[in-house]
Amino acid sequence: MAATSAVALPGPRRVVRVDLDAPLPELVADGTGASALVVGYRDGHPVCTADVALTSDPADAARVLVPLATASSAHVVSAEPVPDDALPSVSVVVSTVVDRVDDLGRLLDVLEHLDYPRHEVLVVDNRVRVPADDPLPALLIGRGVRLVTERRPGLSAGRNAGVAAARGDVVAFTDDDVQVDPRWLRALGERFVREPELDAVSGVILPTELATPAQVWYEAYYGGFSGERTFDPVTIVPDDVPGTMRHARVAAVRGDGSVRKRFAVYGIGAYGAGANMAFRRELLEAVGGFDTTLGAGSPARGGEDLAMFVETLWRGGRIGFEPRAVVHHRHRRTVEELHRQLHGNGVGFTALMCALVAKDRRHAAVLARLVPLAVSVKAKDVVATLRRGRATAPAGRGSAPVTAPAQGPLPRSLAYHELRGFPAGPAAWFRSRRRWRDVEAGRFHAG
Repeated sequence: MAATSAVALPGPRRVVRVDLDAPLPELVADGTGASALVVGYRDGHPVCTADVALTSDPADAARVLVPLATASSAHVVSAEPVPDDALPSVSVVVSTVVDRVDDLGRLLDVLEHLDYPRHEVLVVDNRVRVPADDPLPALLIGRGVRLVTERRPGLSAGRNAGVAAARGDVVAFTDDDVQVDPRWLRALGERFVREPELDAVSGVILPTELATPAQVWYEAYYGGFSGERTFDPVTIVPDDVPGTMRHARVAAVRGDGSVRKRFAVYGIGAYGAGANMAFRRELLEAVGGFDTTLGAGSPARGGEDLAMFVETLWRGGRIGFEPRAVVHHRHRRTVEELHRQLHGNGVGFTALMCALVAKDRRHAAVLARLVPLAVSVKAKDVVATLRRGRATAPAGRGSAPVTAPAQGPLPRSLAYHELRGFPAGPAAWFRSRRRWRDVEAGRFHAG
């Protein structure tokens, strides 16, 4: 399907960090883009985003930034810092197949020197085969990281190997195409201290760049990486609703006890993704680790992170969404890569449903009730998104609503590639399960 032929290619957009406590910068159009995704920070943490059209007159951008700064200041929640000796020890696990060497090097540059008292960095070499000109040893020379080797294929296997080798009370995960804020780990650790009953904490994922049409389209299509982008800290808790199975629904609860929203547990992806998540190690061990029939590197393509979130809530656990914990993701740069990613997202989601049912048959009854409604809601949401191109920037209570610069409708191919992955998910999961059995029996050989 030639998705882009009828849709004009968008130009690059700048990603601009603005300190809202300082004099606002003058933003004008230049060679790097006629619009910008502005991320507003206070006290070193993001509190809002806004899409801003750039012109030759800085006053045009100021008309957006000034009310943004005013509105965000009213909702900033200050928190007392947690003493270093009260923070949990953390193991940061990065599982990689070493196909993004430069990105991995930049990530390790920051991870080694994070603002955190007790943490270790584990790089899991998850390659099935190692090339003769292996770049990994040179990359790790002189770095204070631990190398873990896991030759069994798949991101879940790699992450599980990292968990097995971890020494920290908390295990944090990110990916090798991500850059983390210097305060990322402290934000995660402090949230565990402030809410000792939490089993997991997730955070915000922002783009590193919006330089290509594929990156602009991905940000517009998903708006917030895998769901709505909000800077409203909440705790996701099981929500027993009369007439439904226990834990089938969850609630996002603010610090004052008010409920921001209620939703089916399978929609937890709106509040978390594998590029920015942390779990208590005892929870990971109790669950048995990540599901090896899911995840990148398996026929199922994805879903292992959401499966862990669902399992946490299914057991009655609690997940904290912490907007101060920020990472920056480099979206796929070409349209072909984007299409493959969206197709994989579709495959991974329905493969995830199969894996959940296989683990606990009670999911089948819940899904039978929810799927028809979910299909209808998804279809309406996709149509609306394609038409408006994410015309507004959802940014939580700390933002004023801001009209985005017009970018026209999004290409229908984005929805096409994602939706066509849904029916392929069950077969992919069965192939993945069969392959993992071969792996465990020693019969698997990489092609």
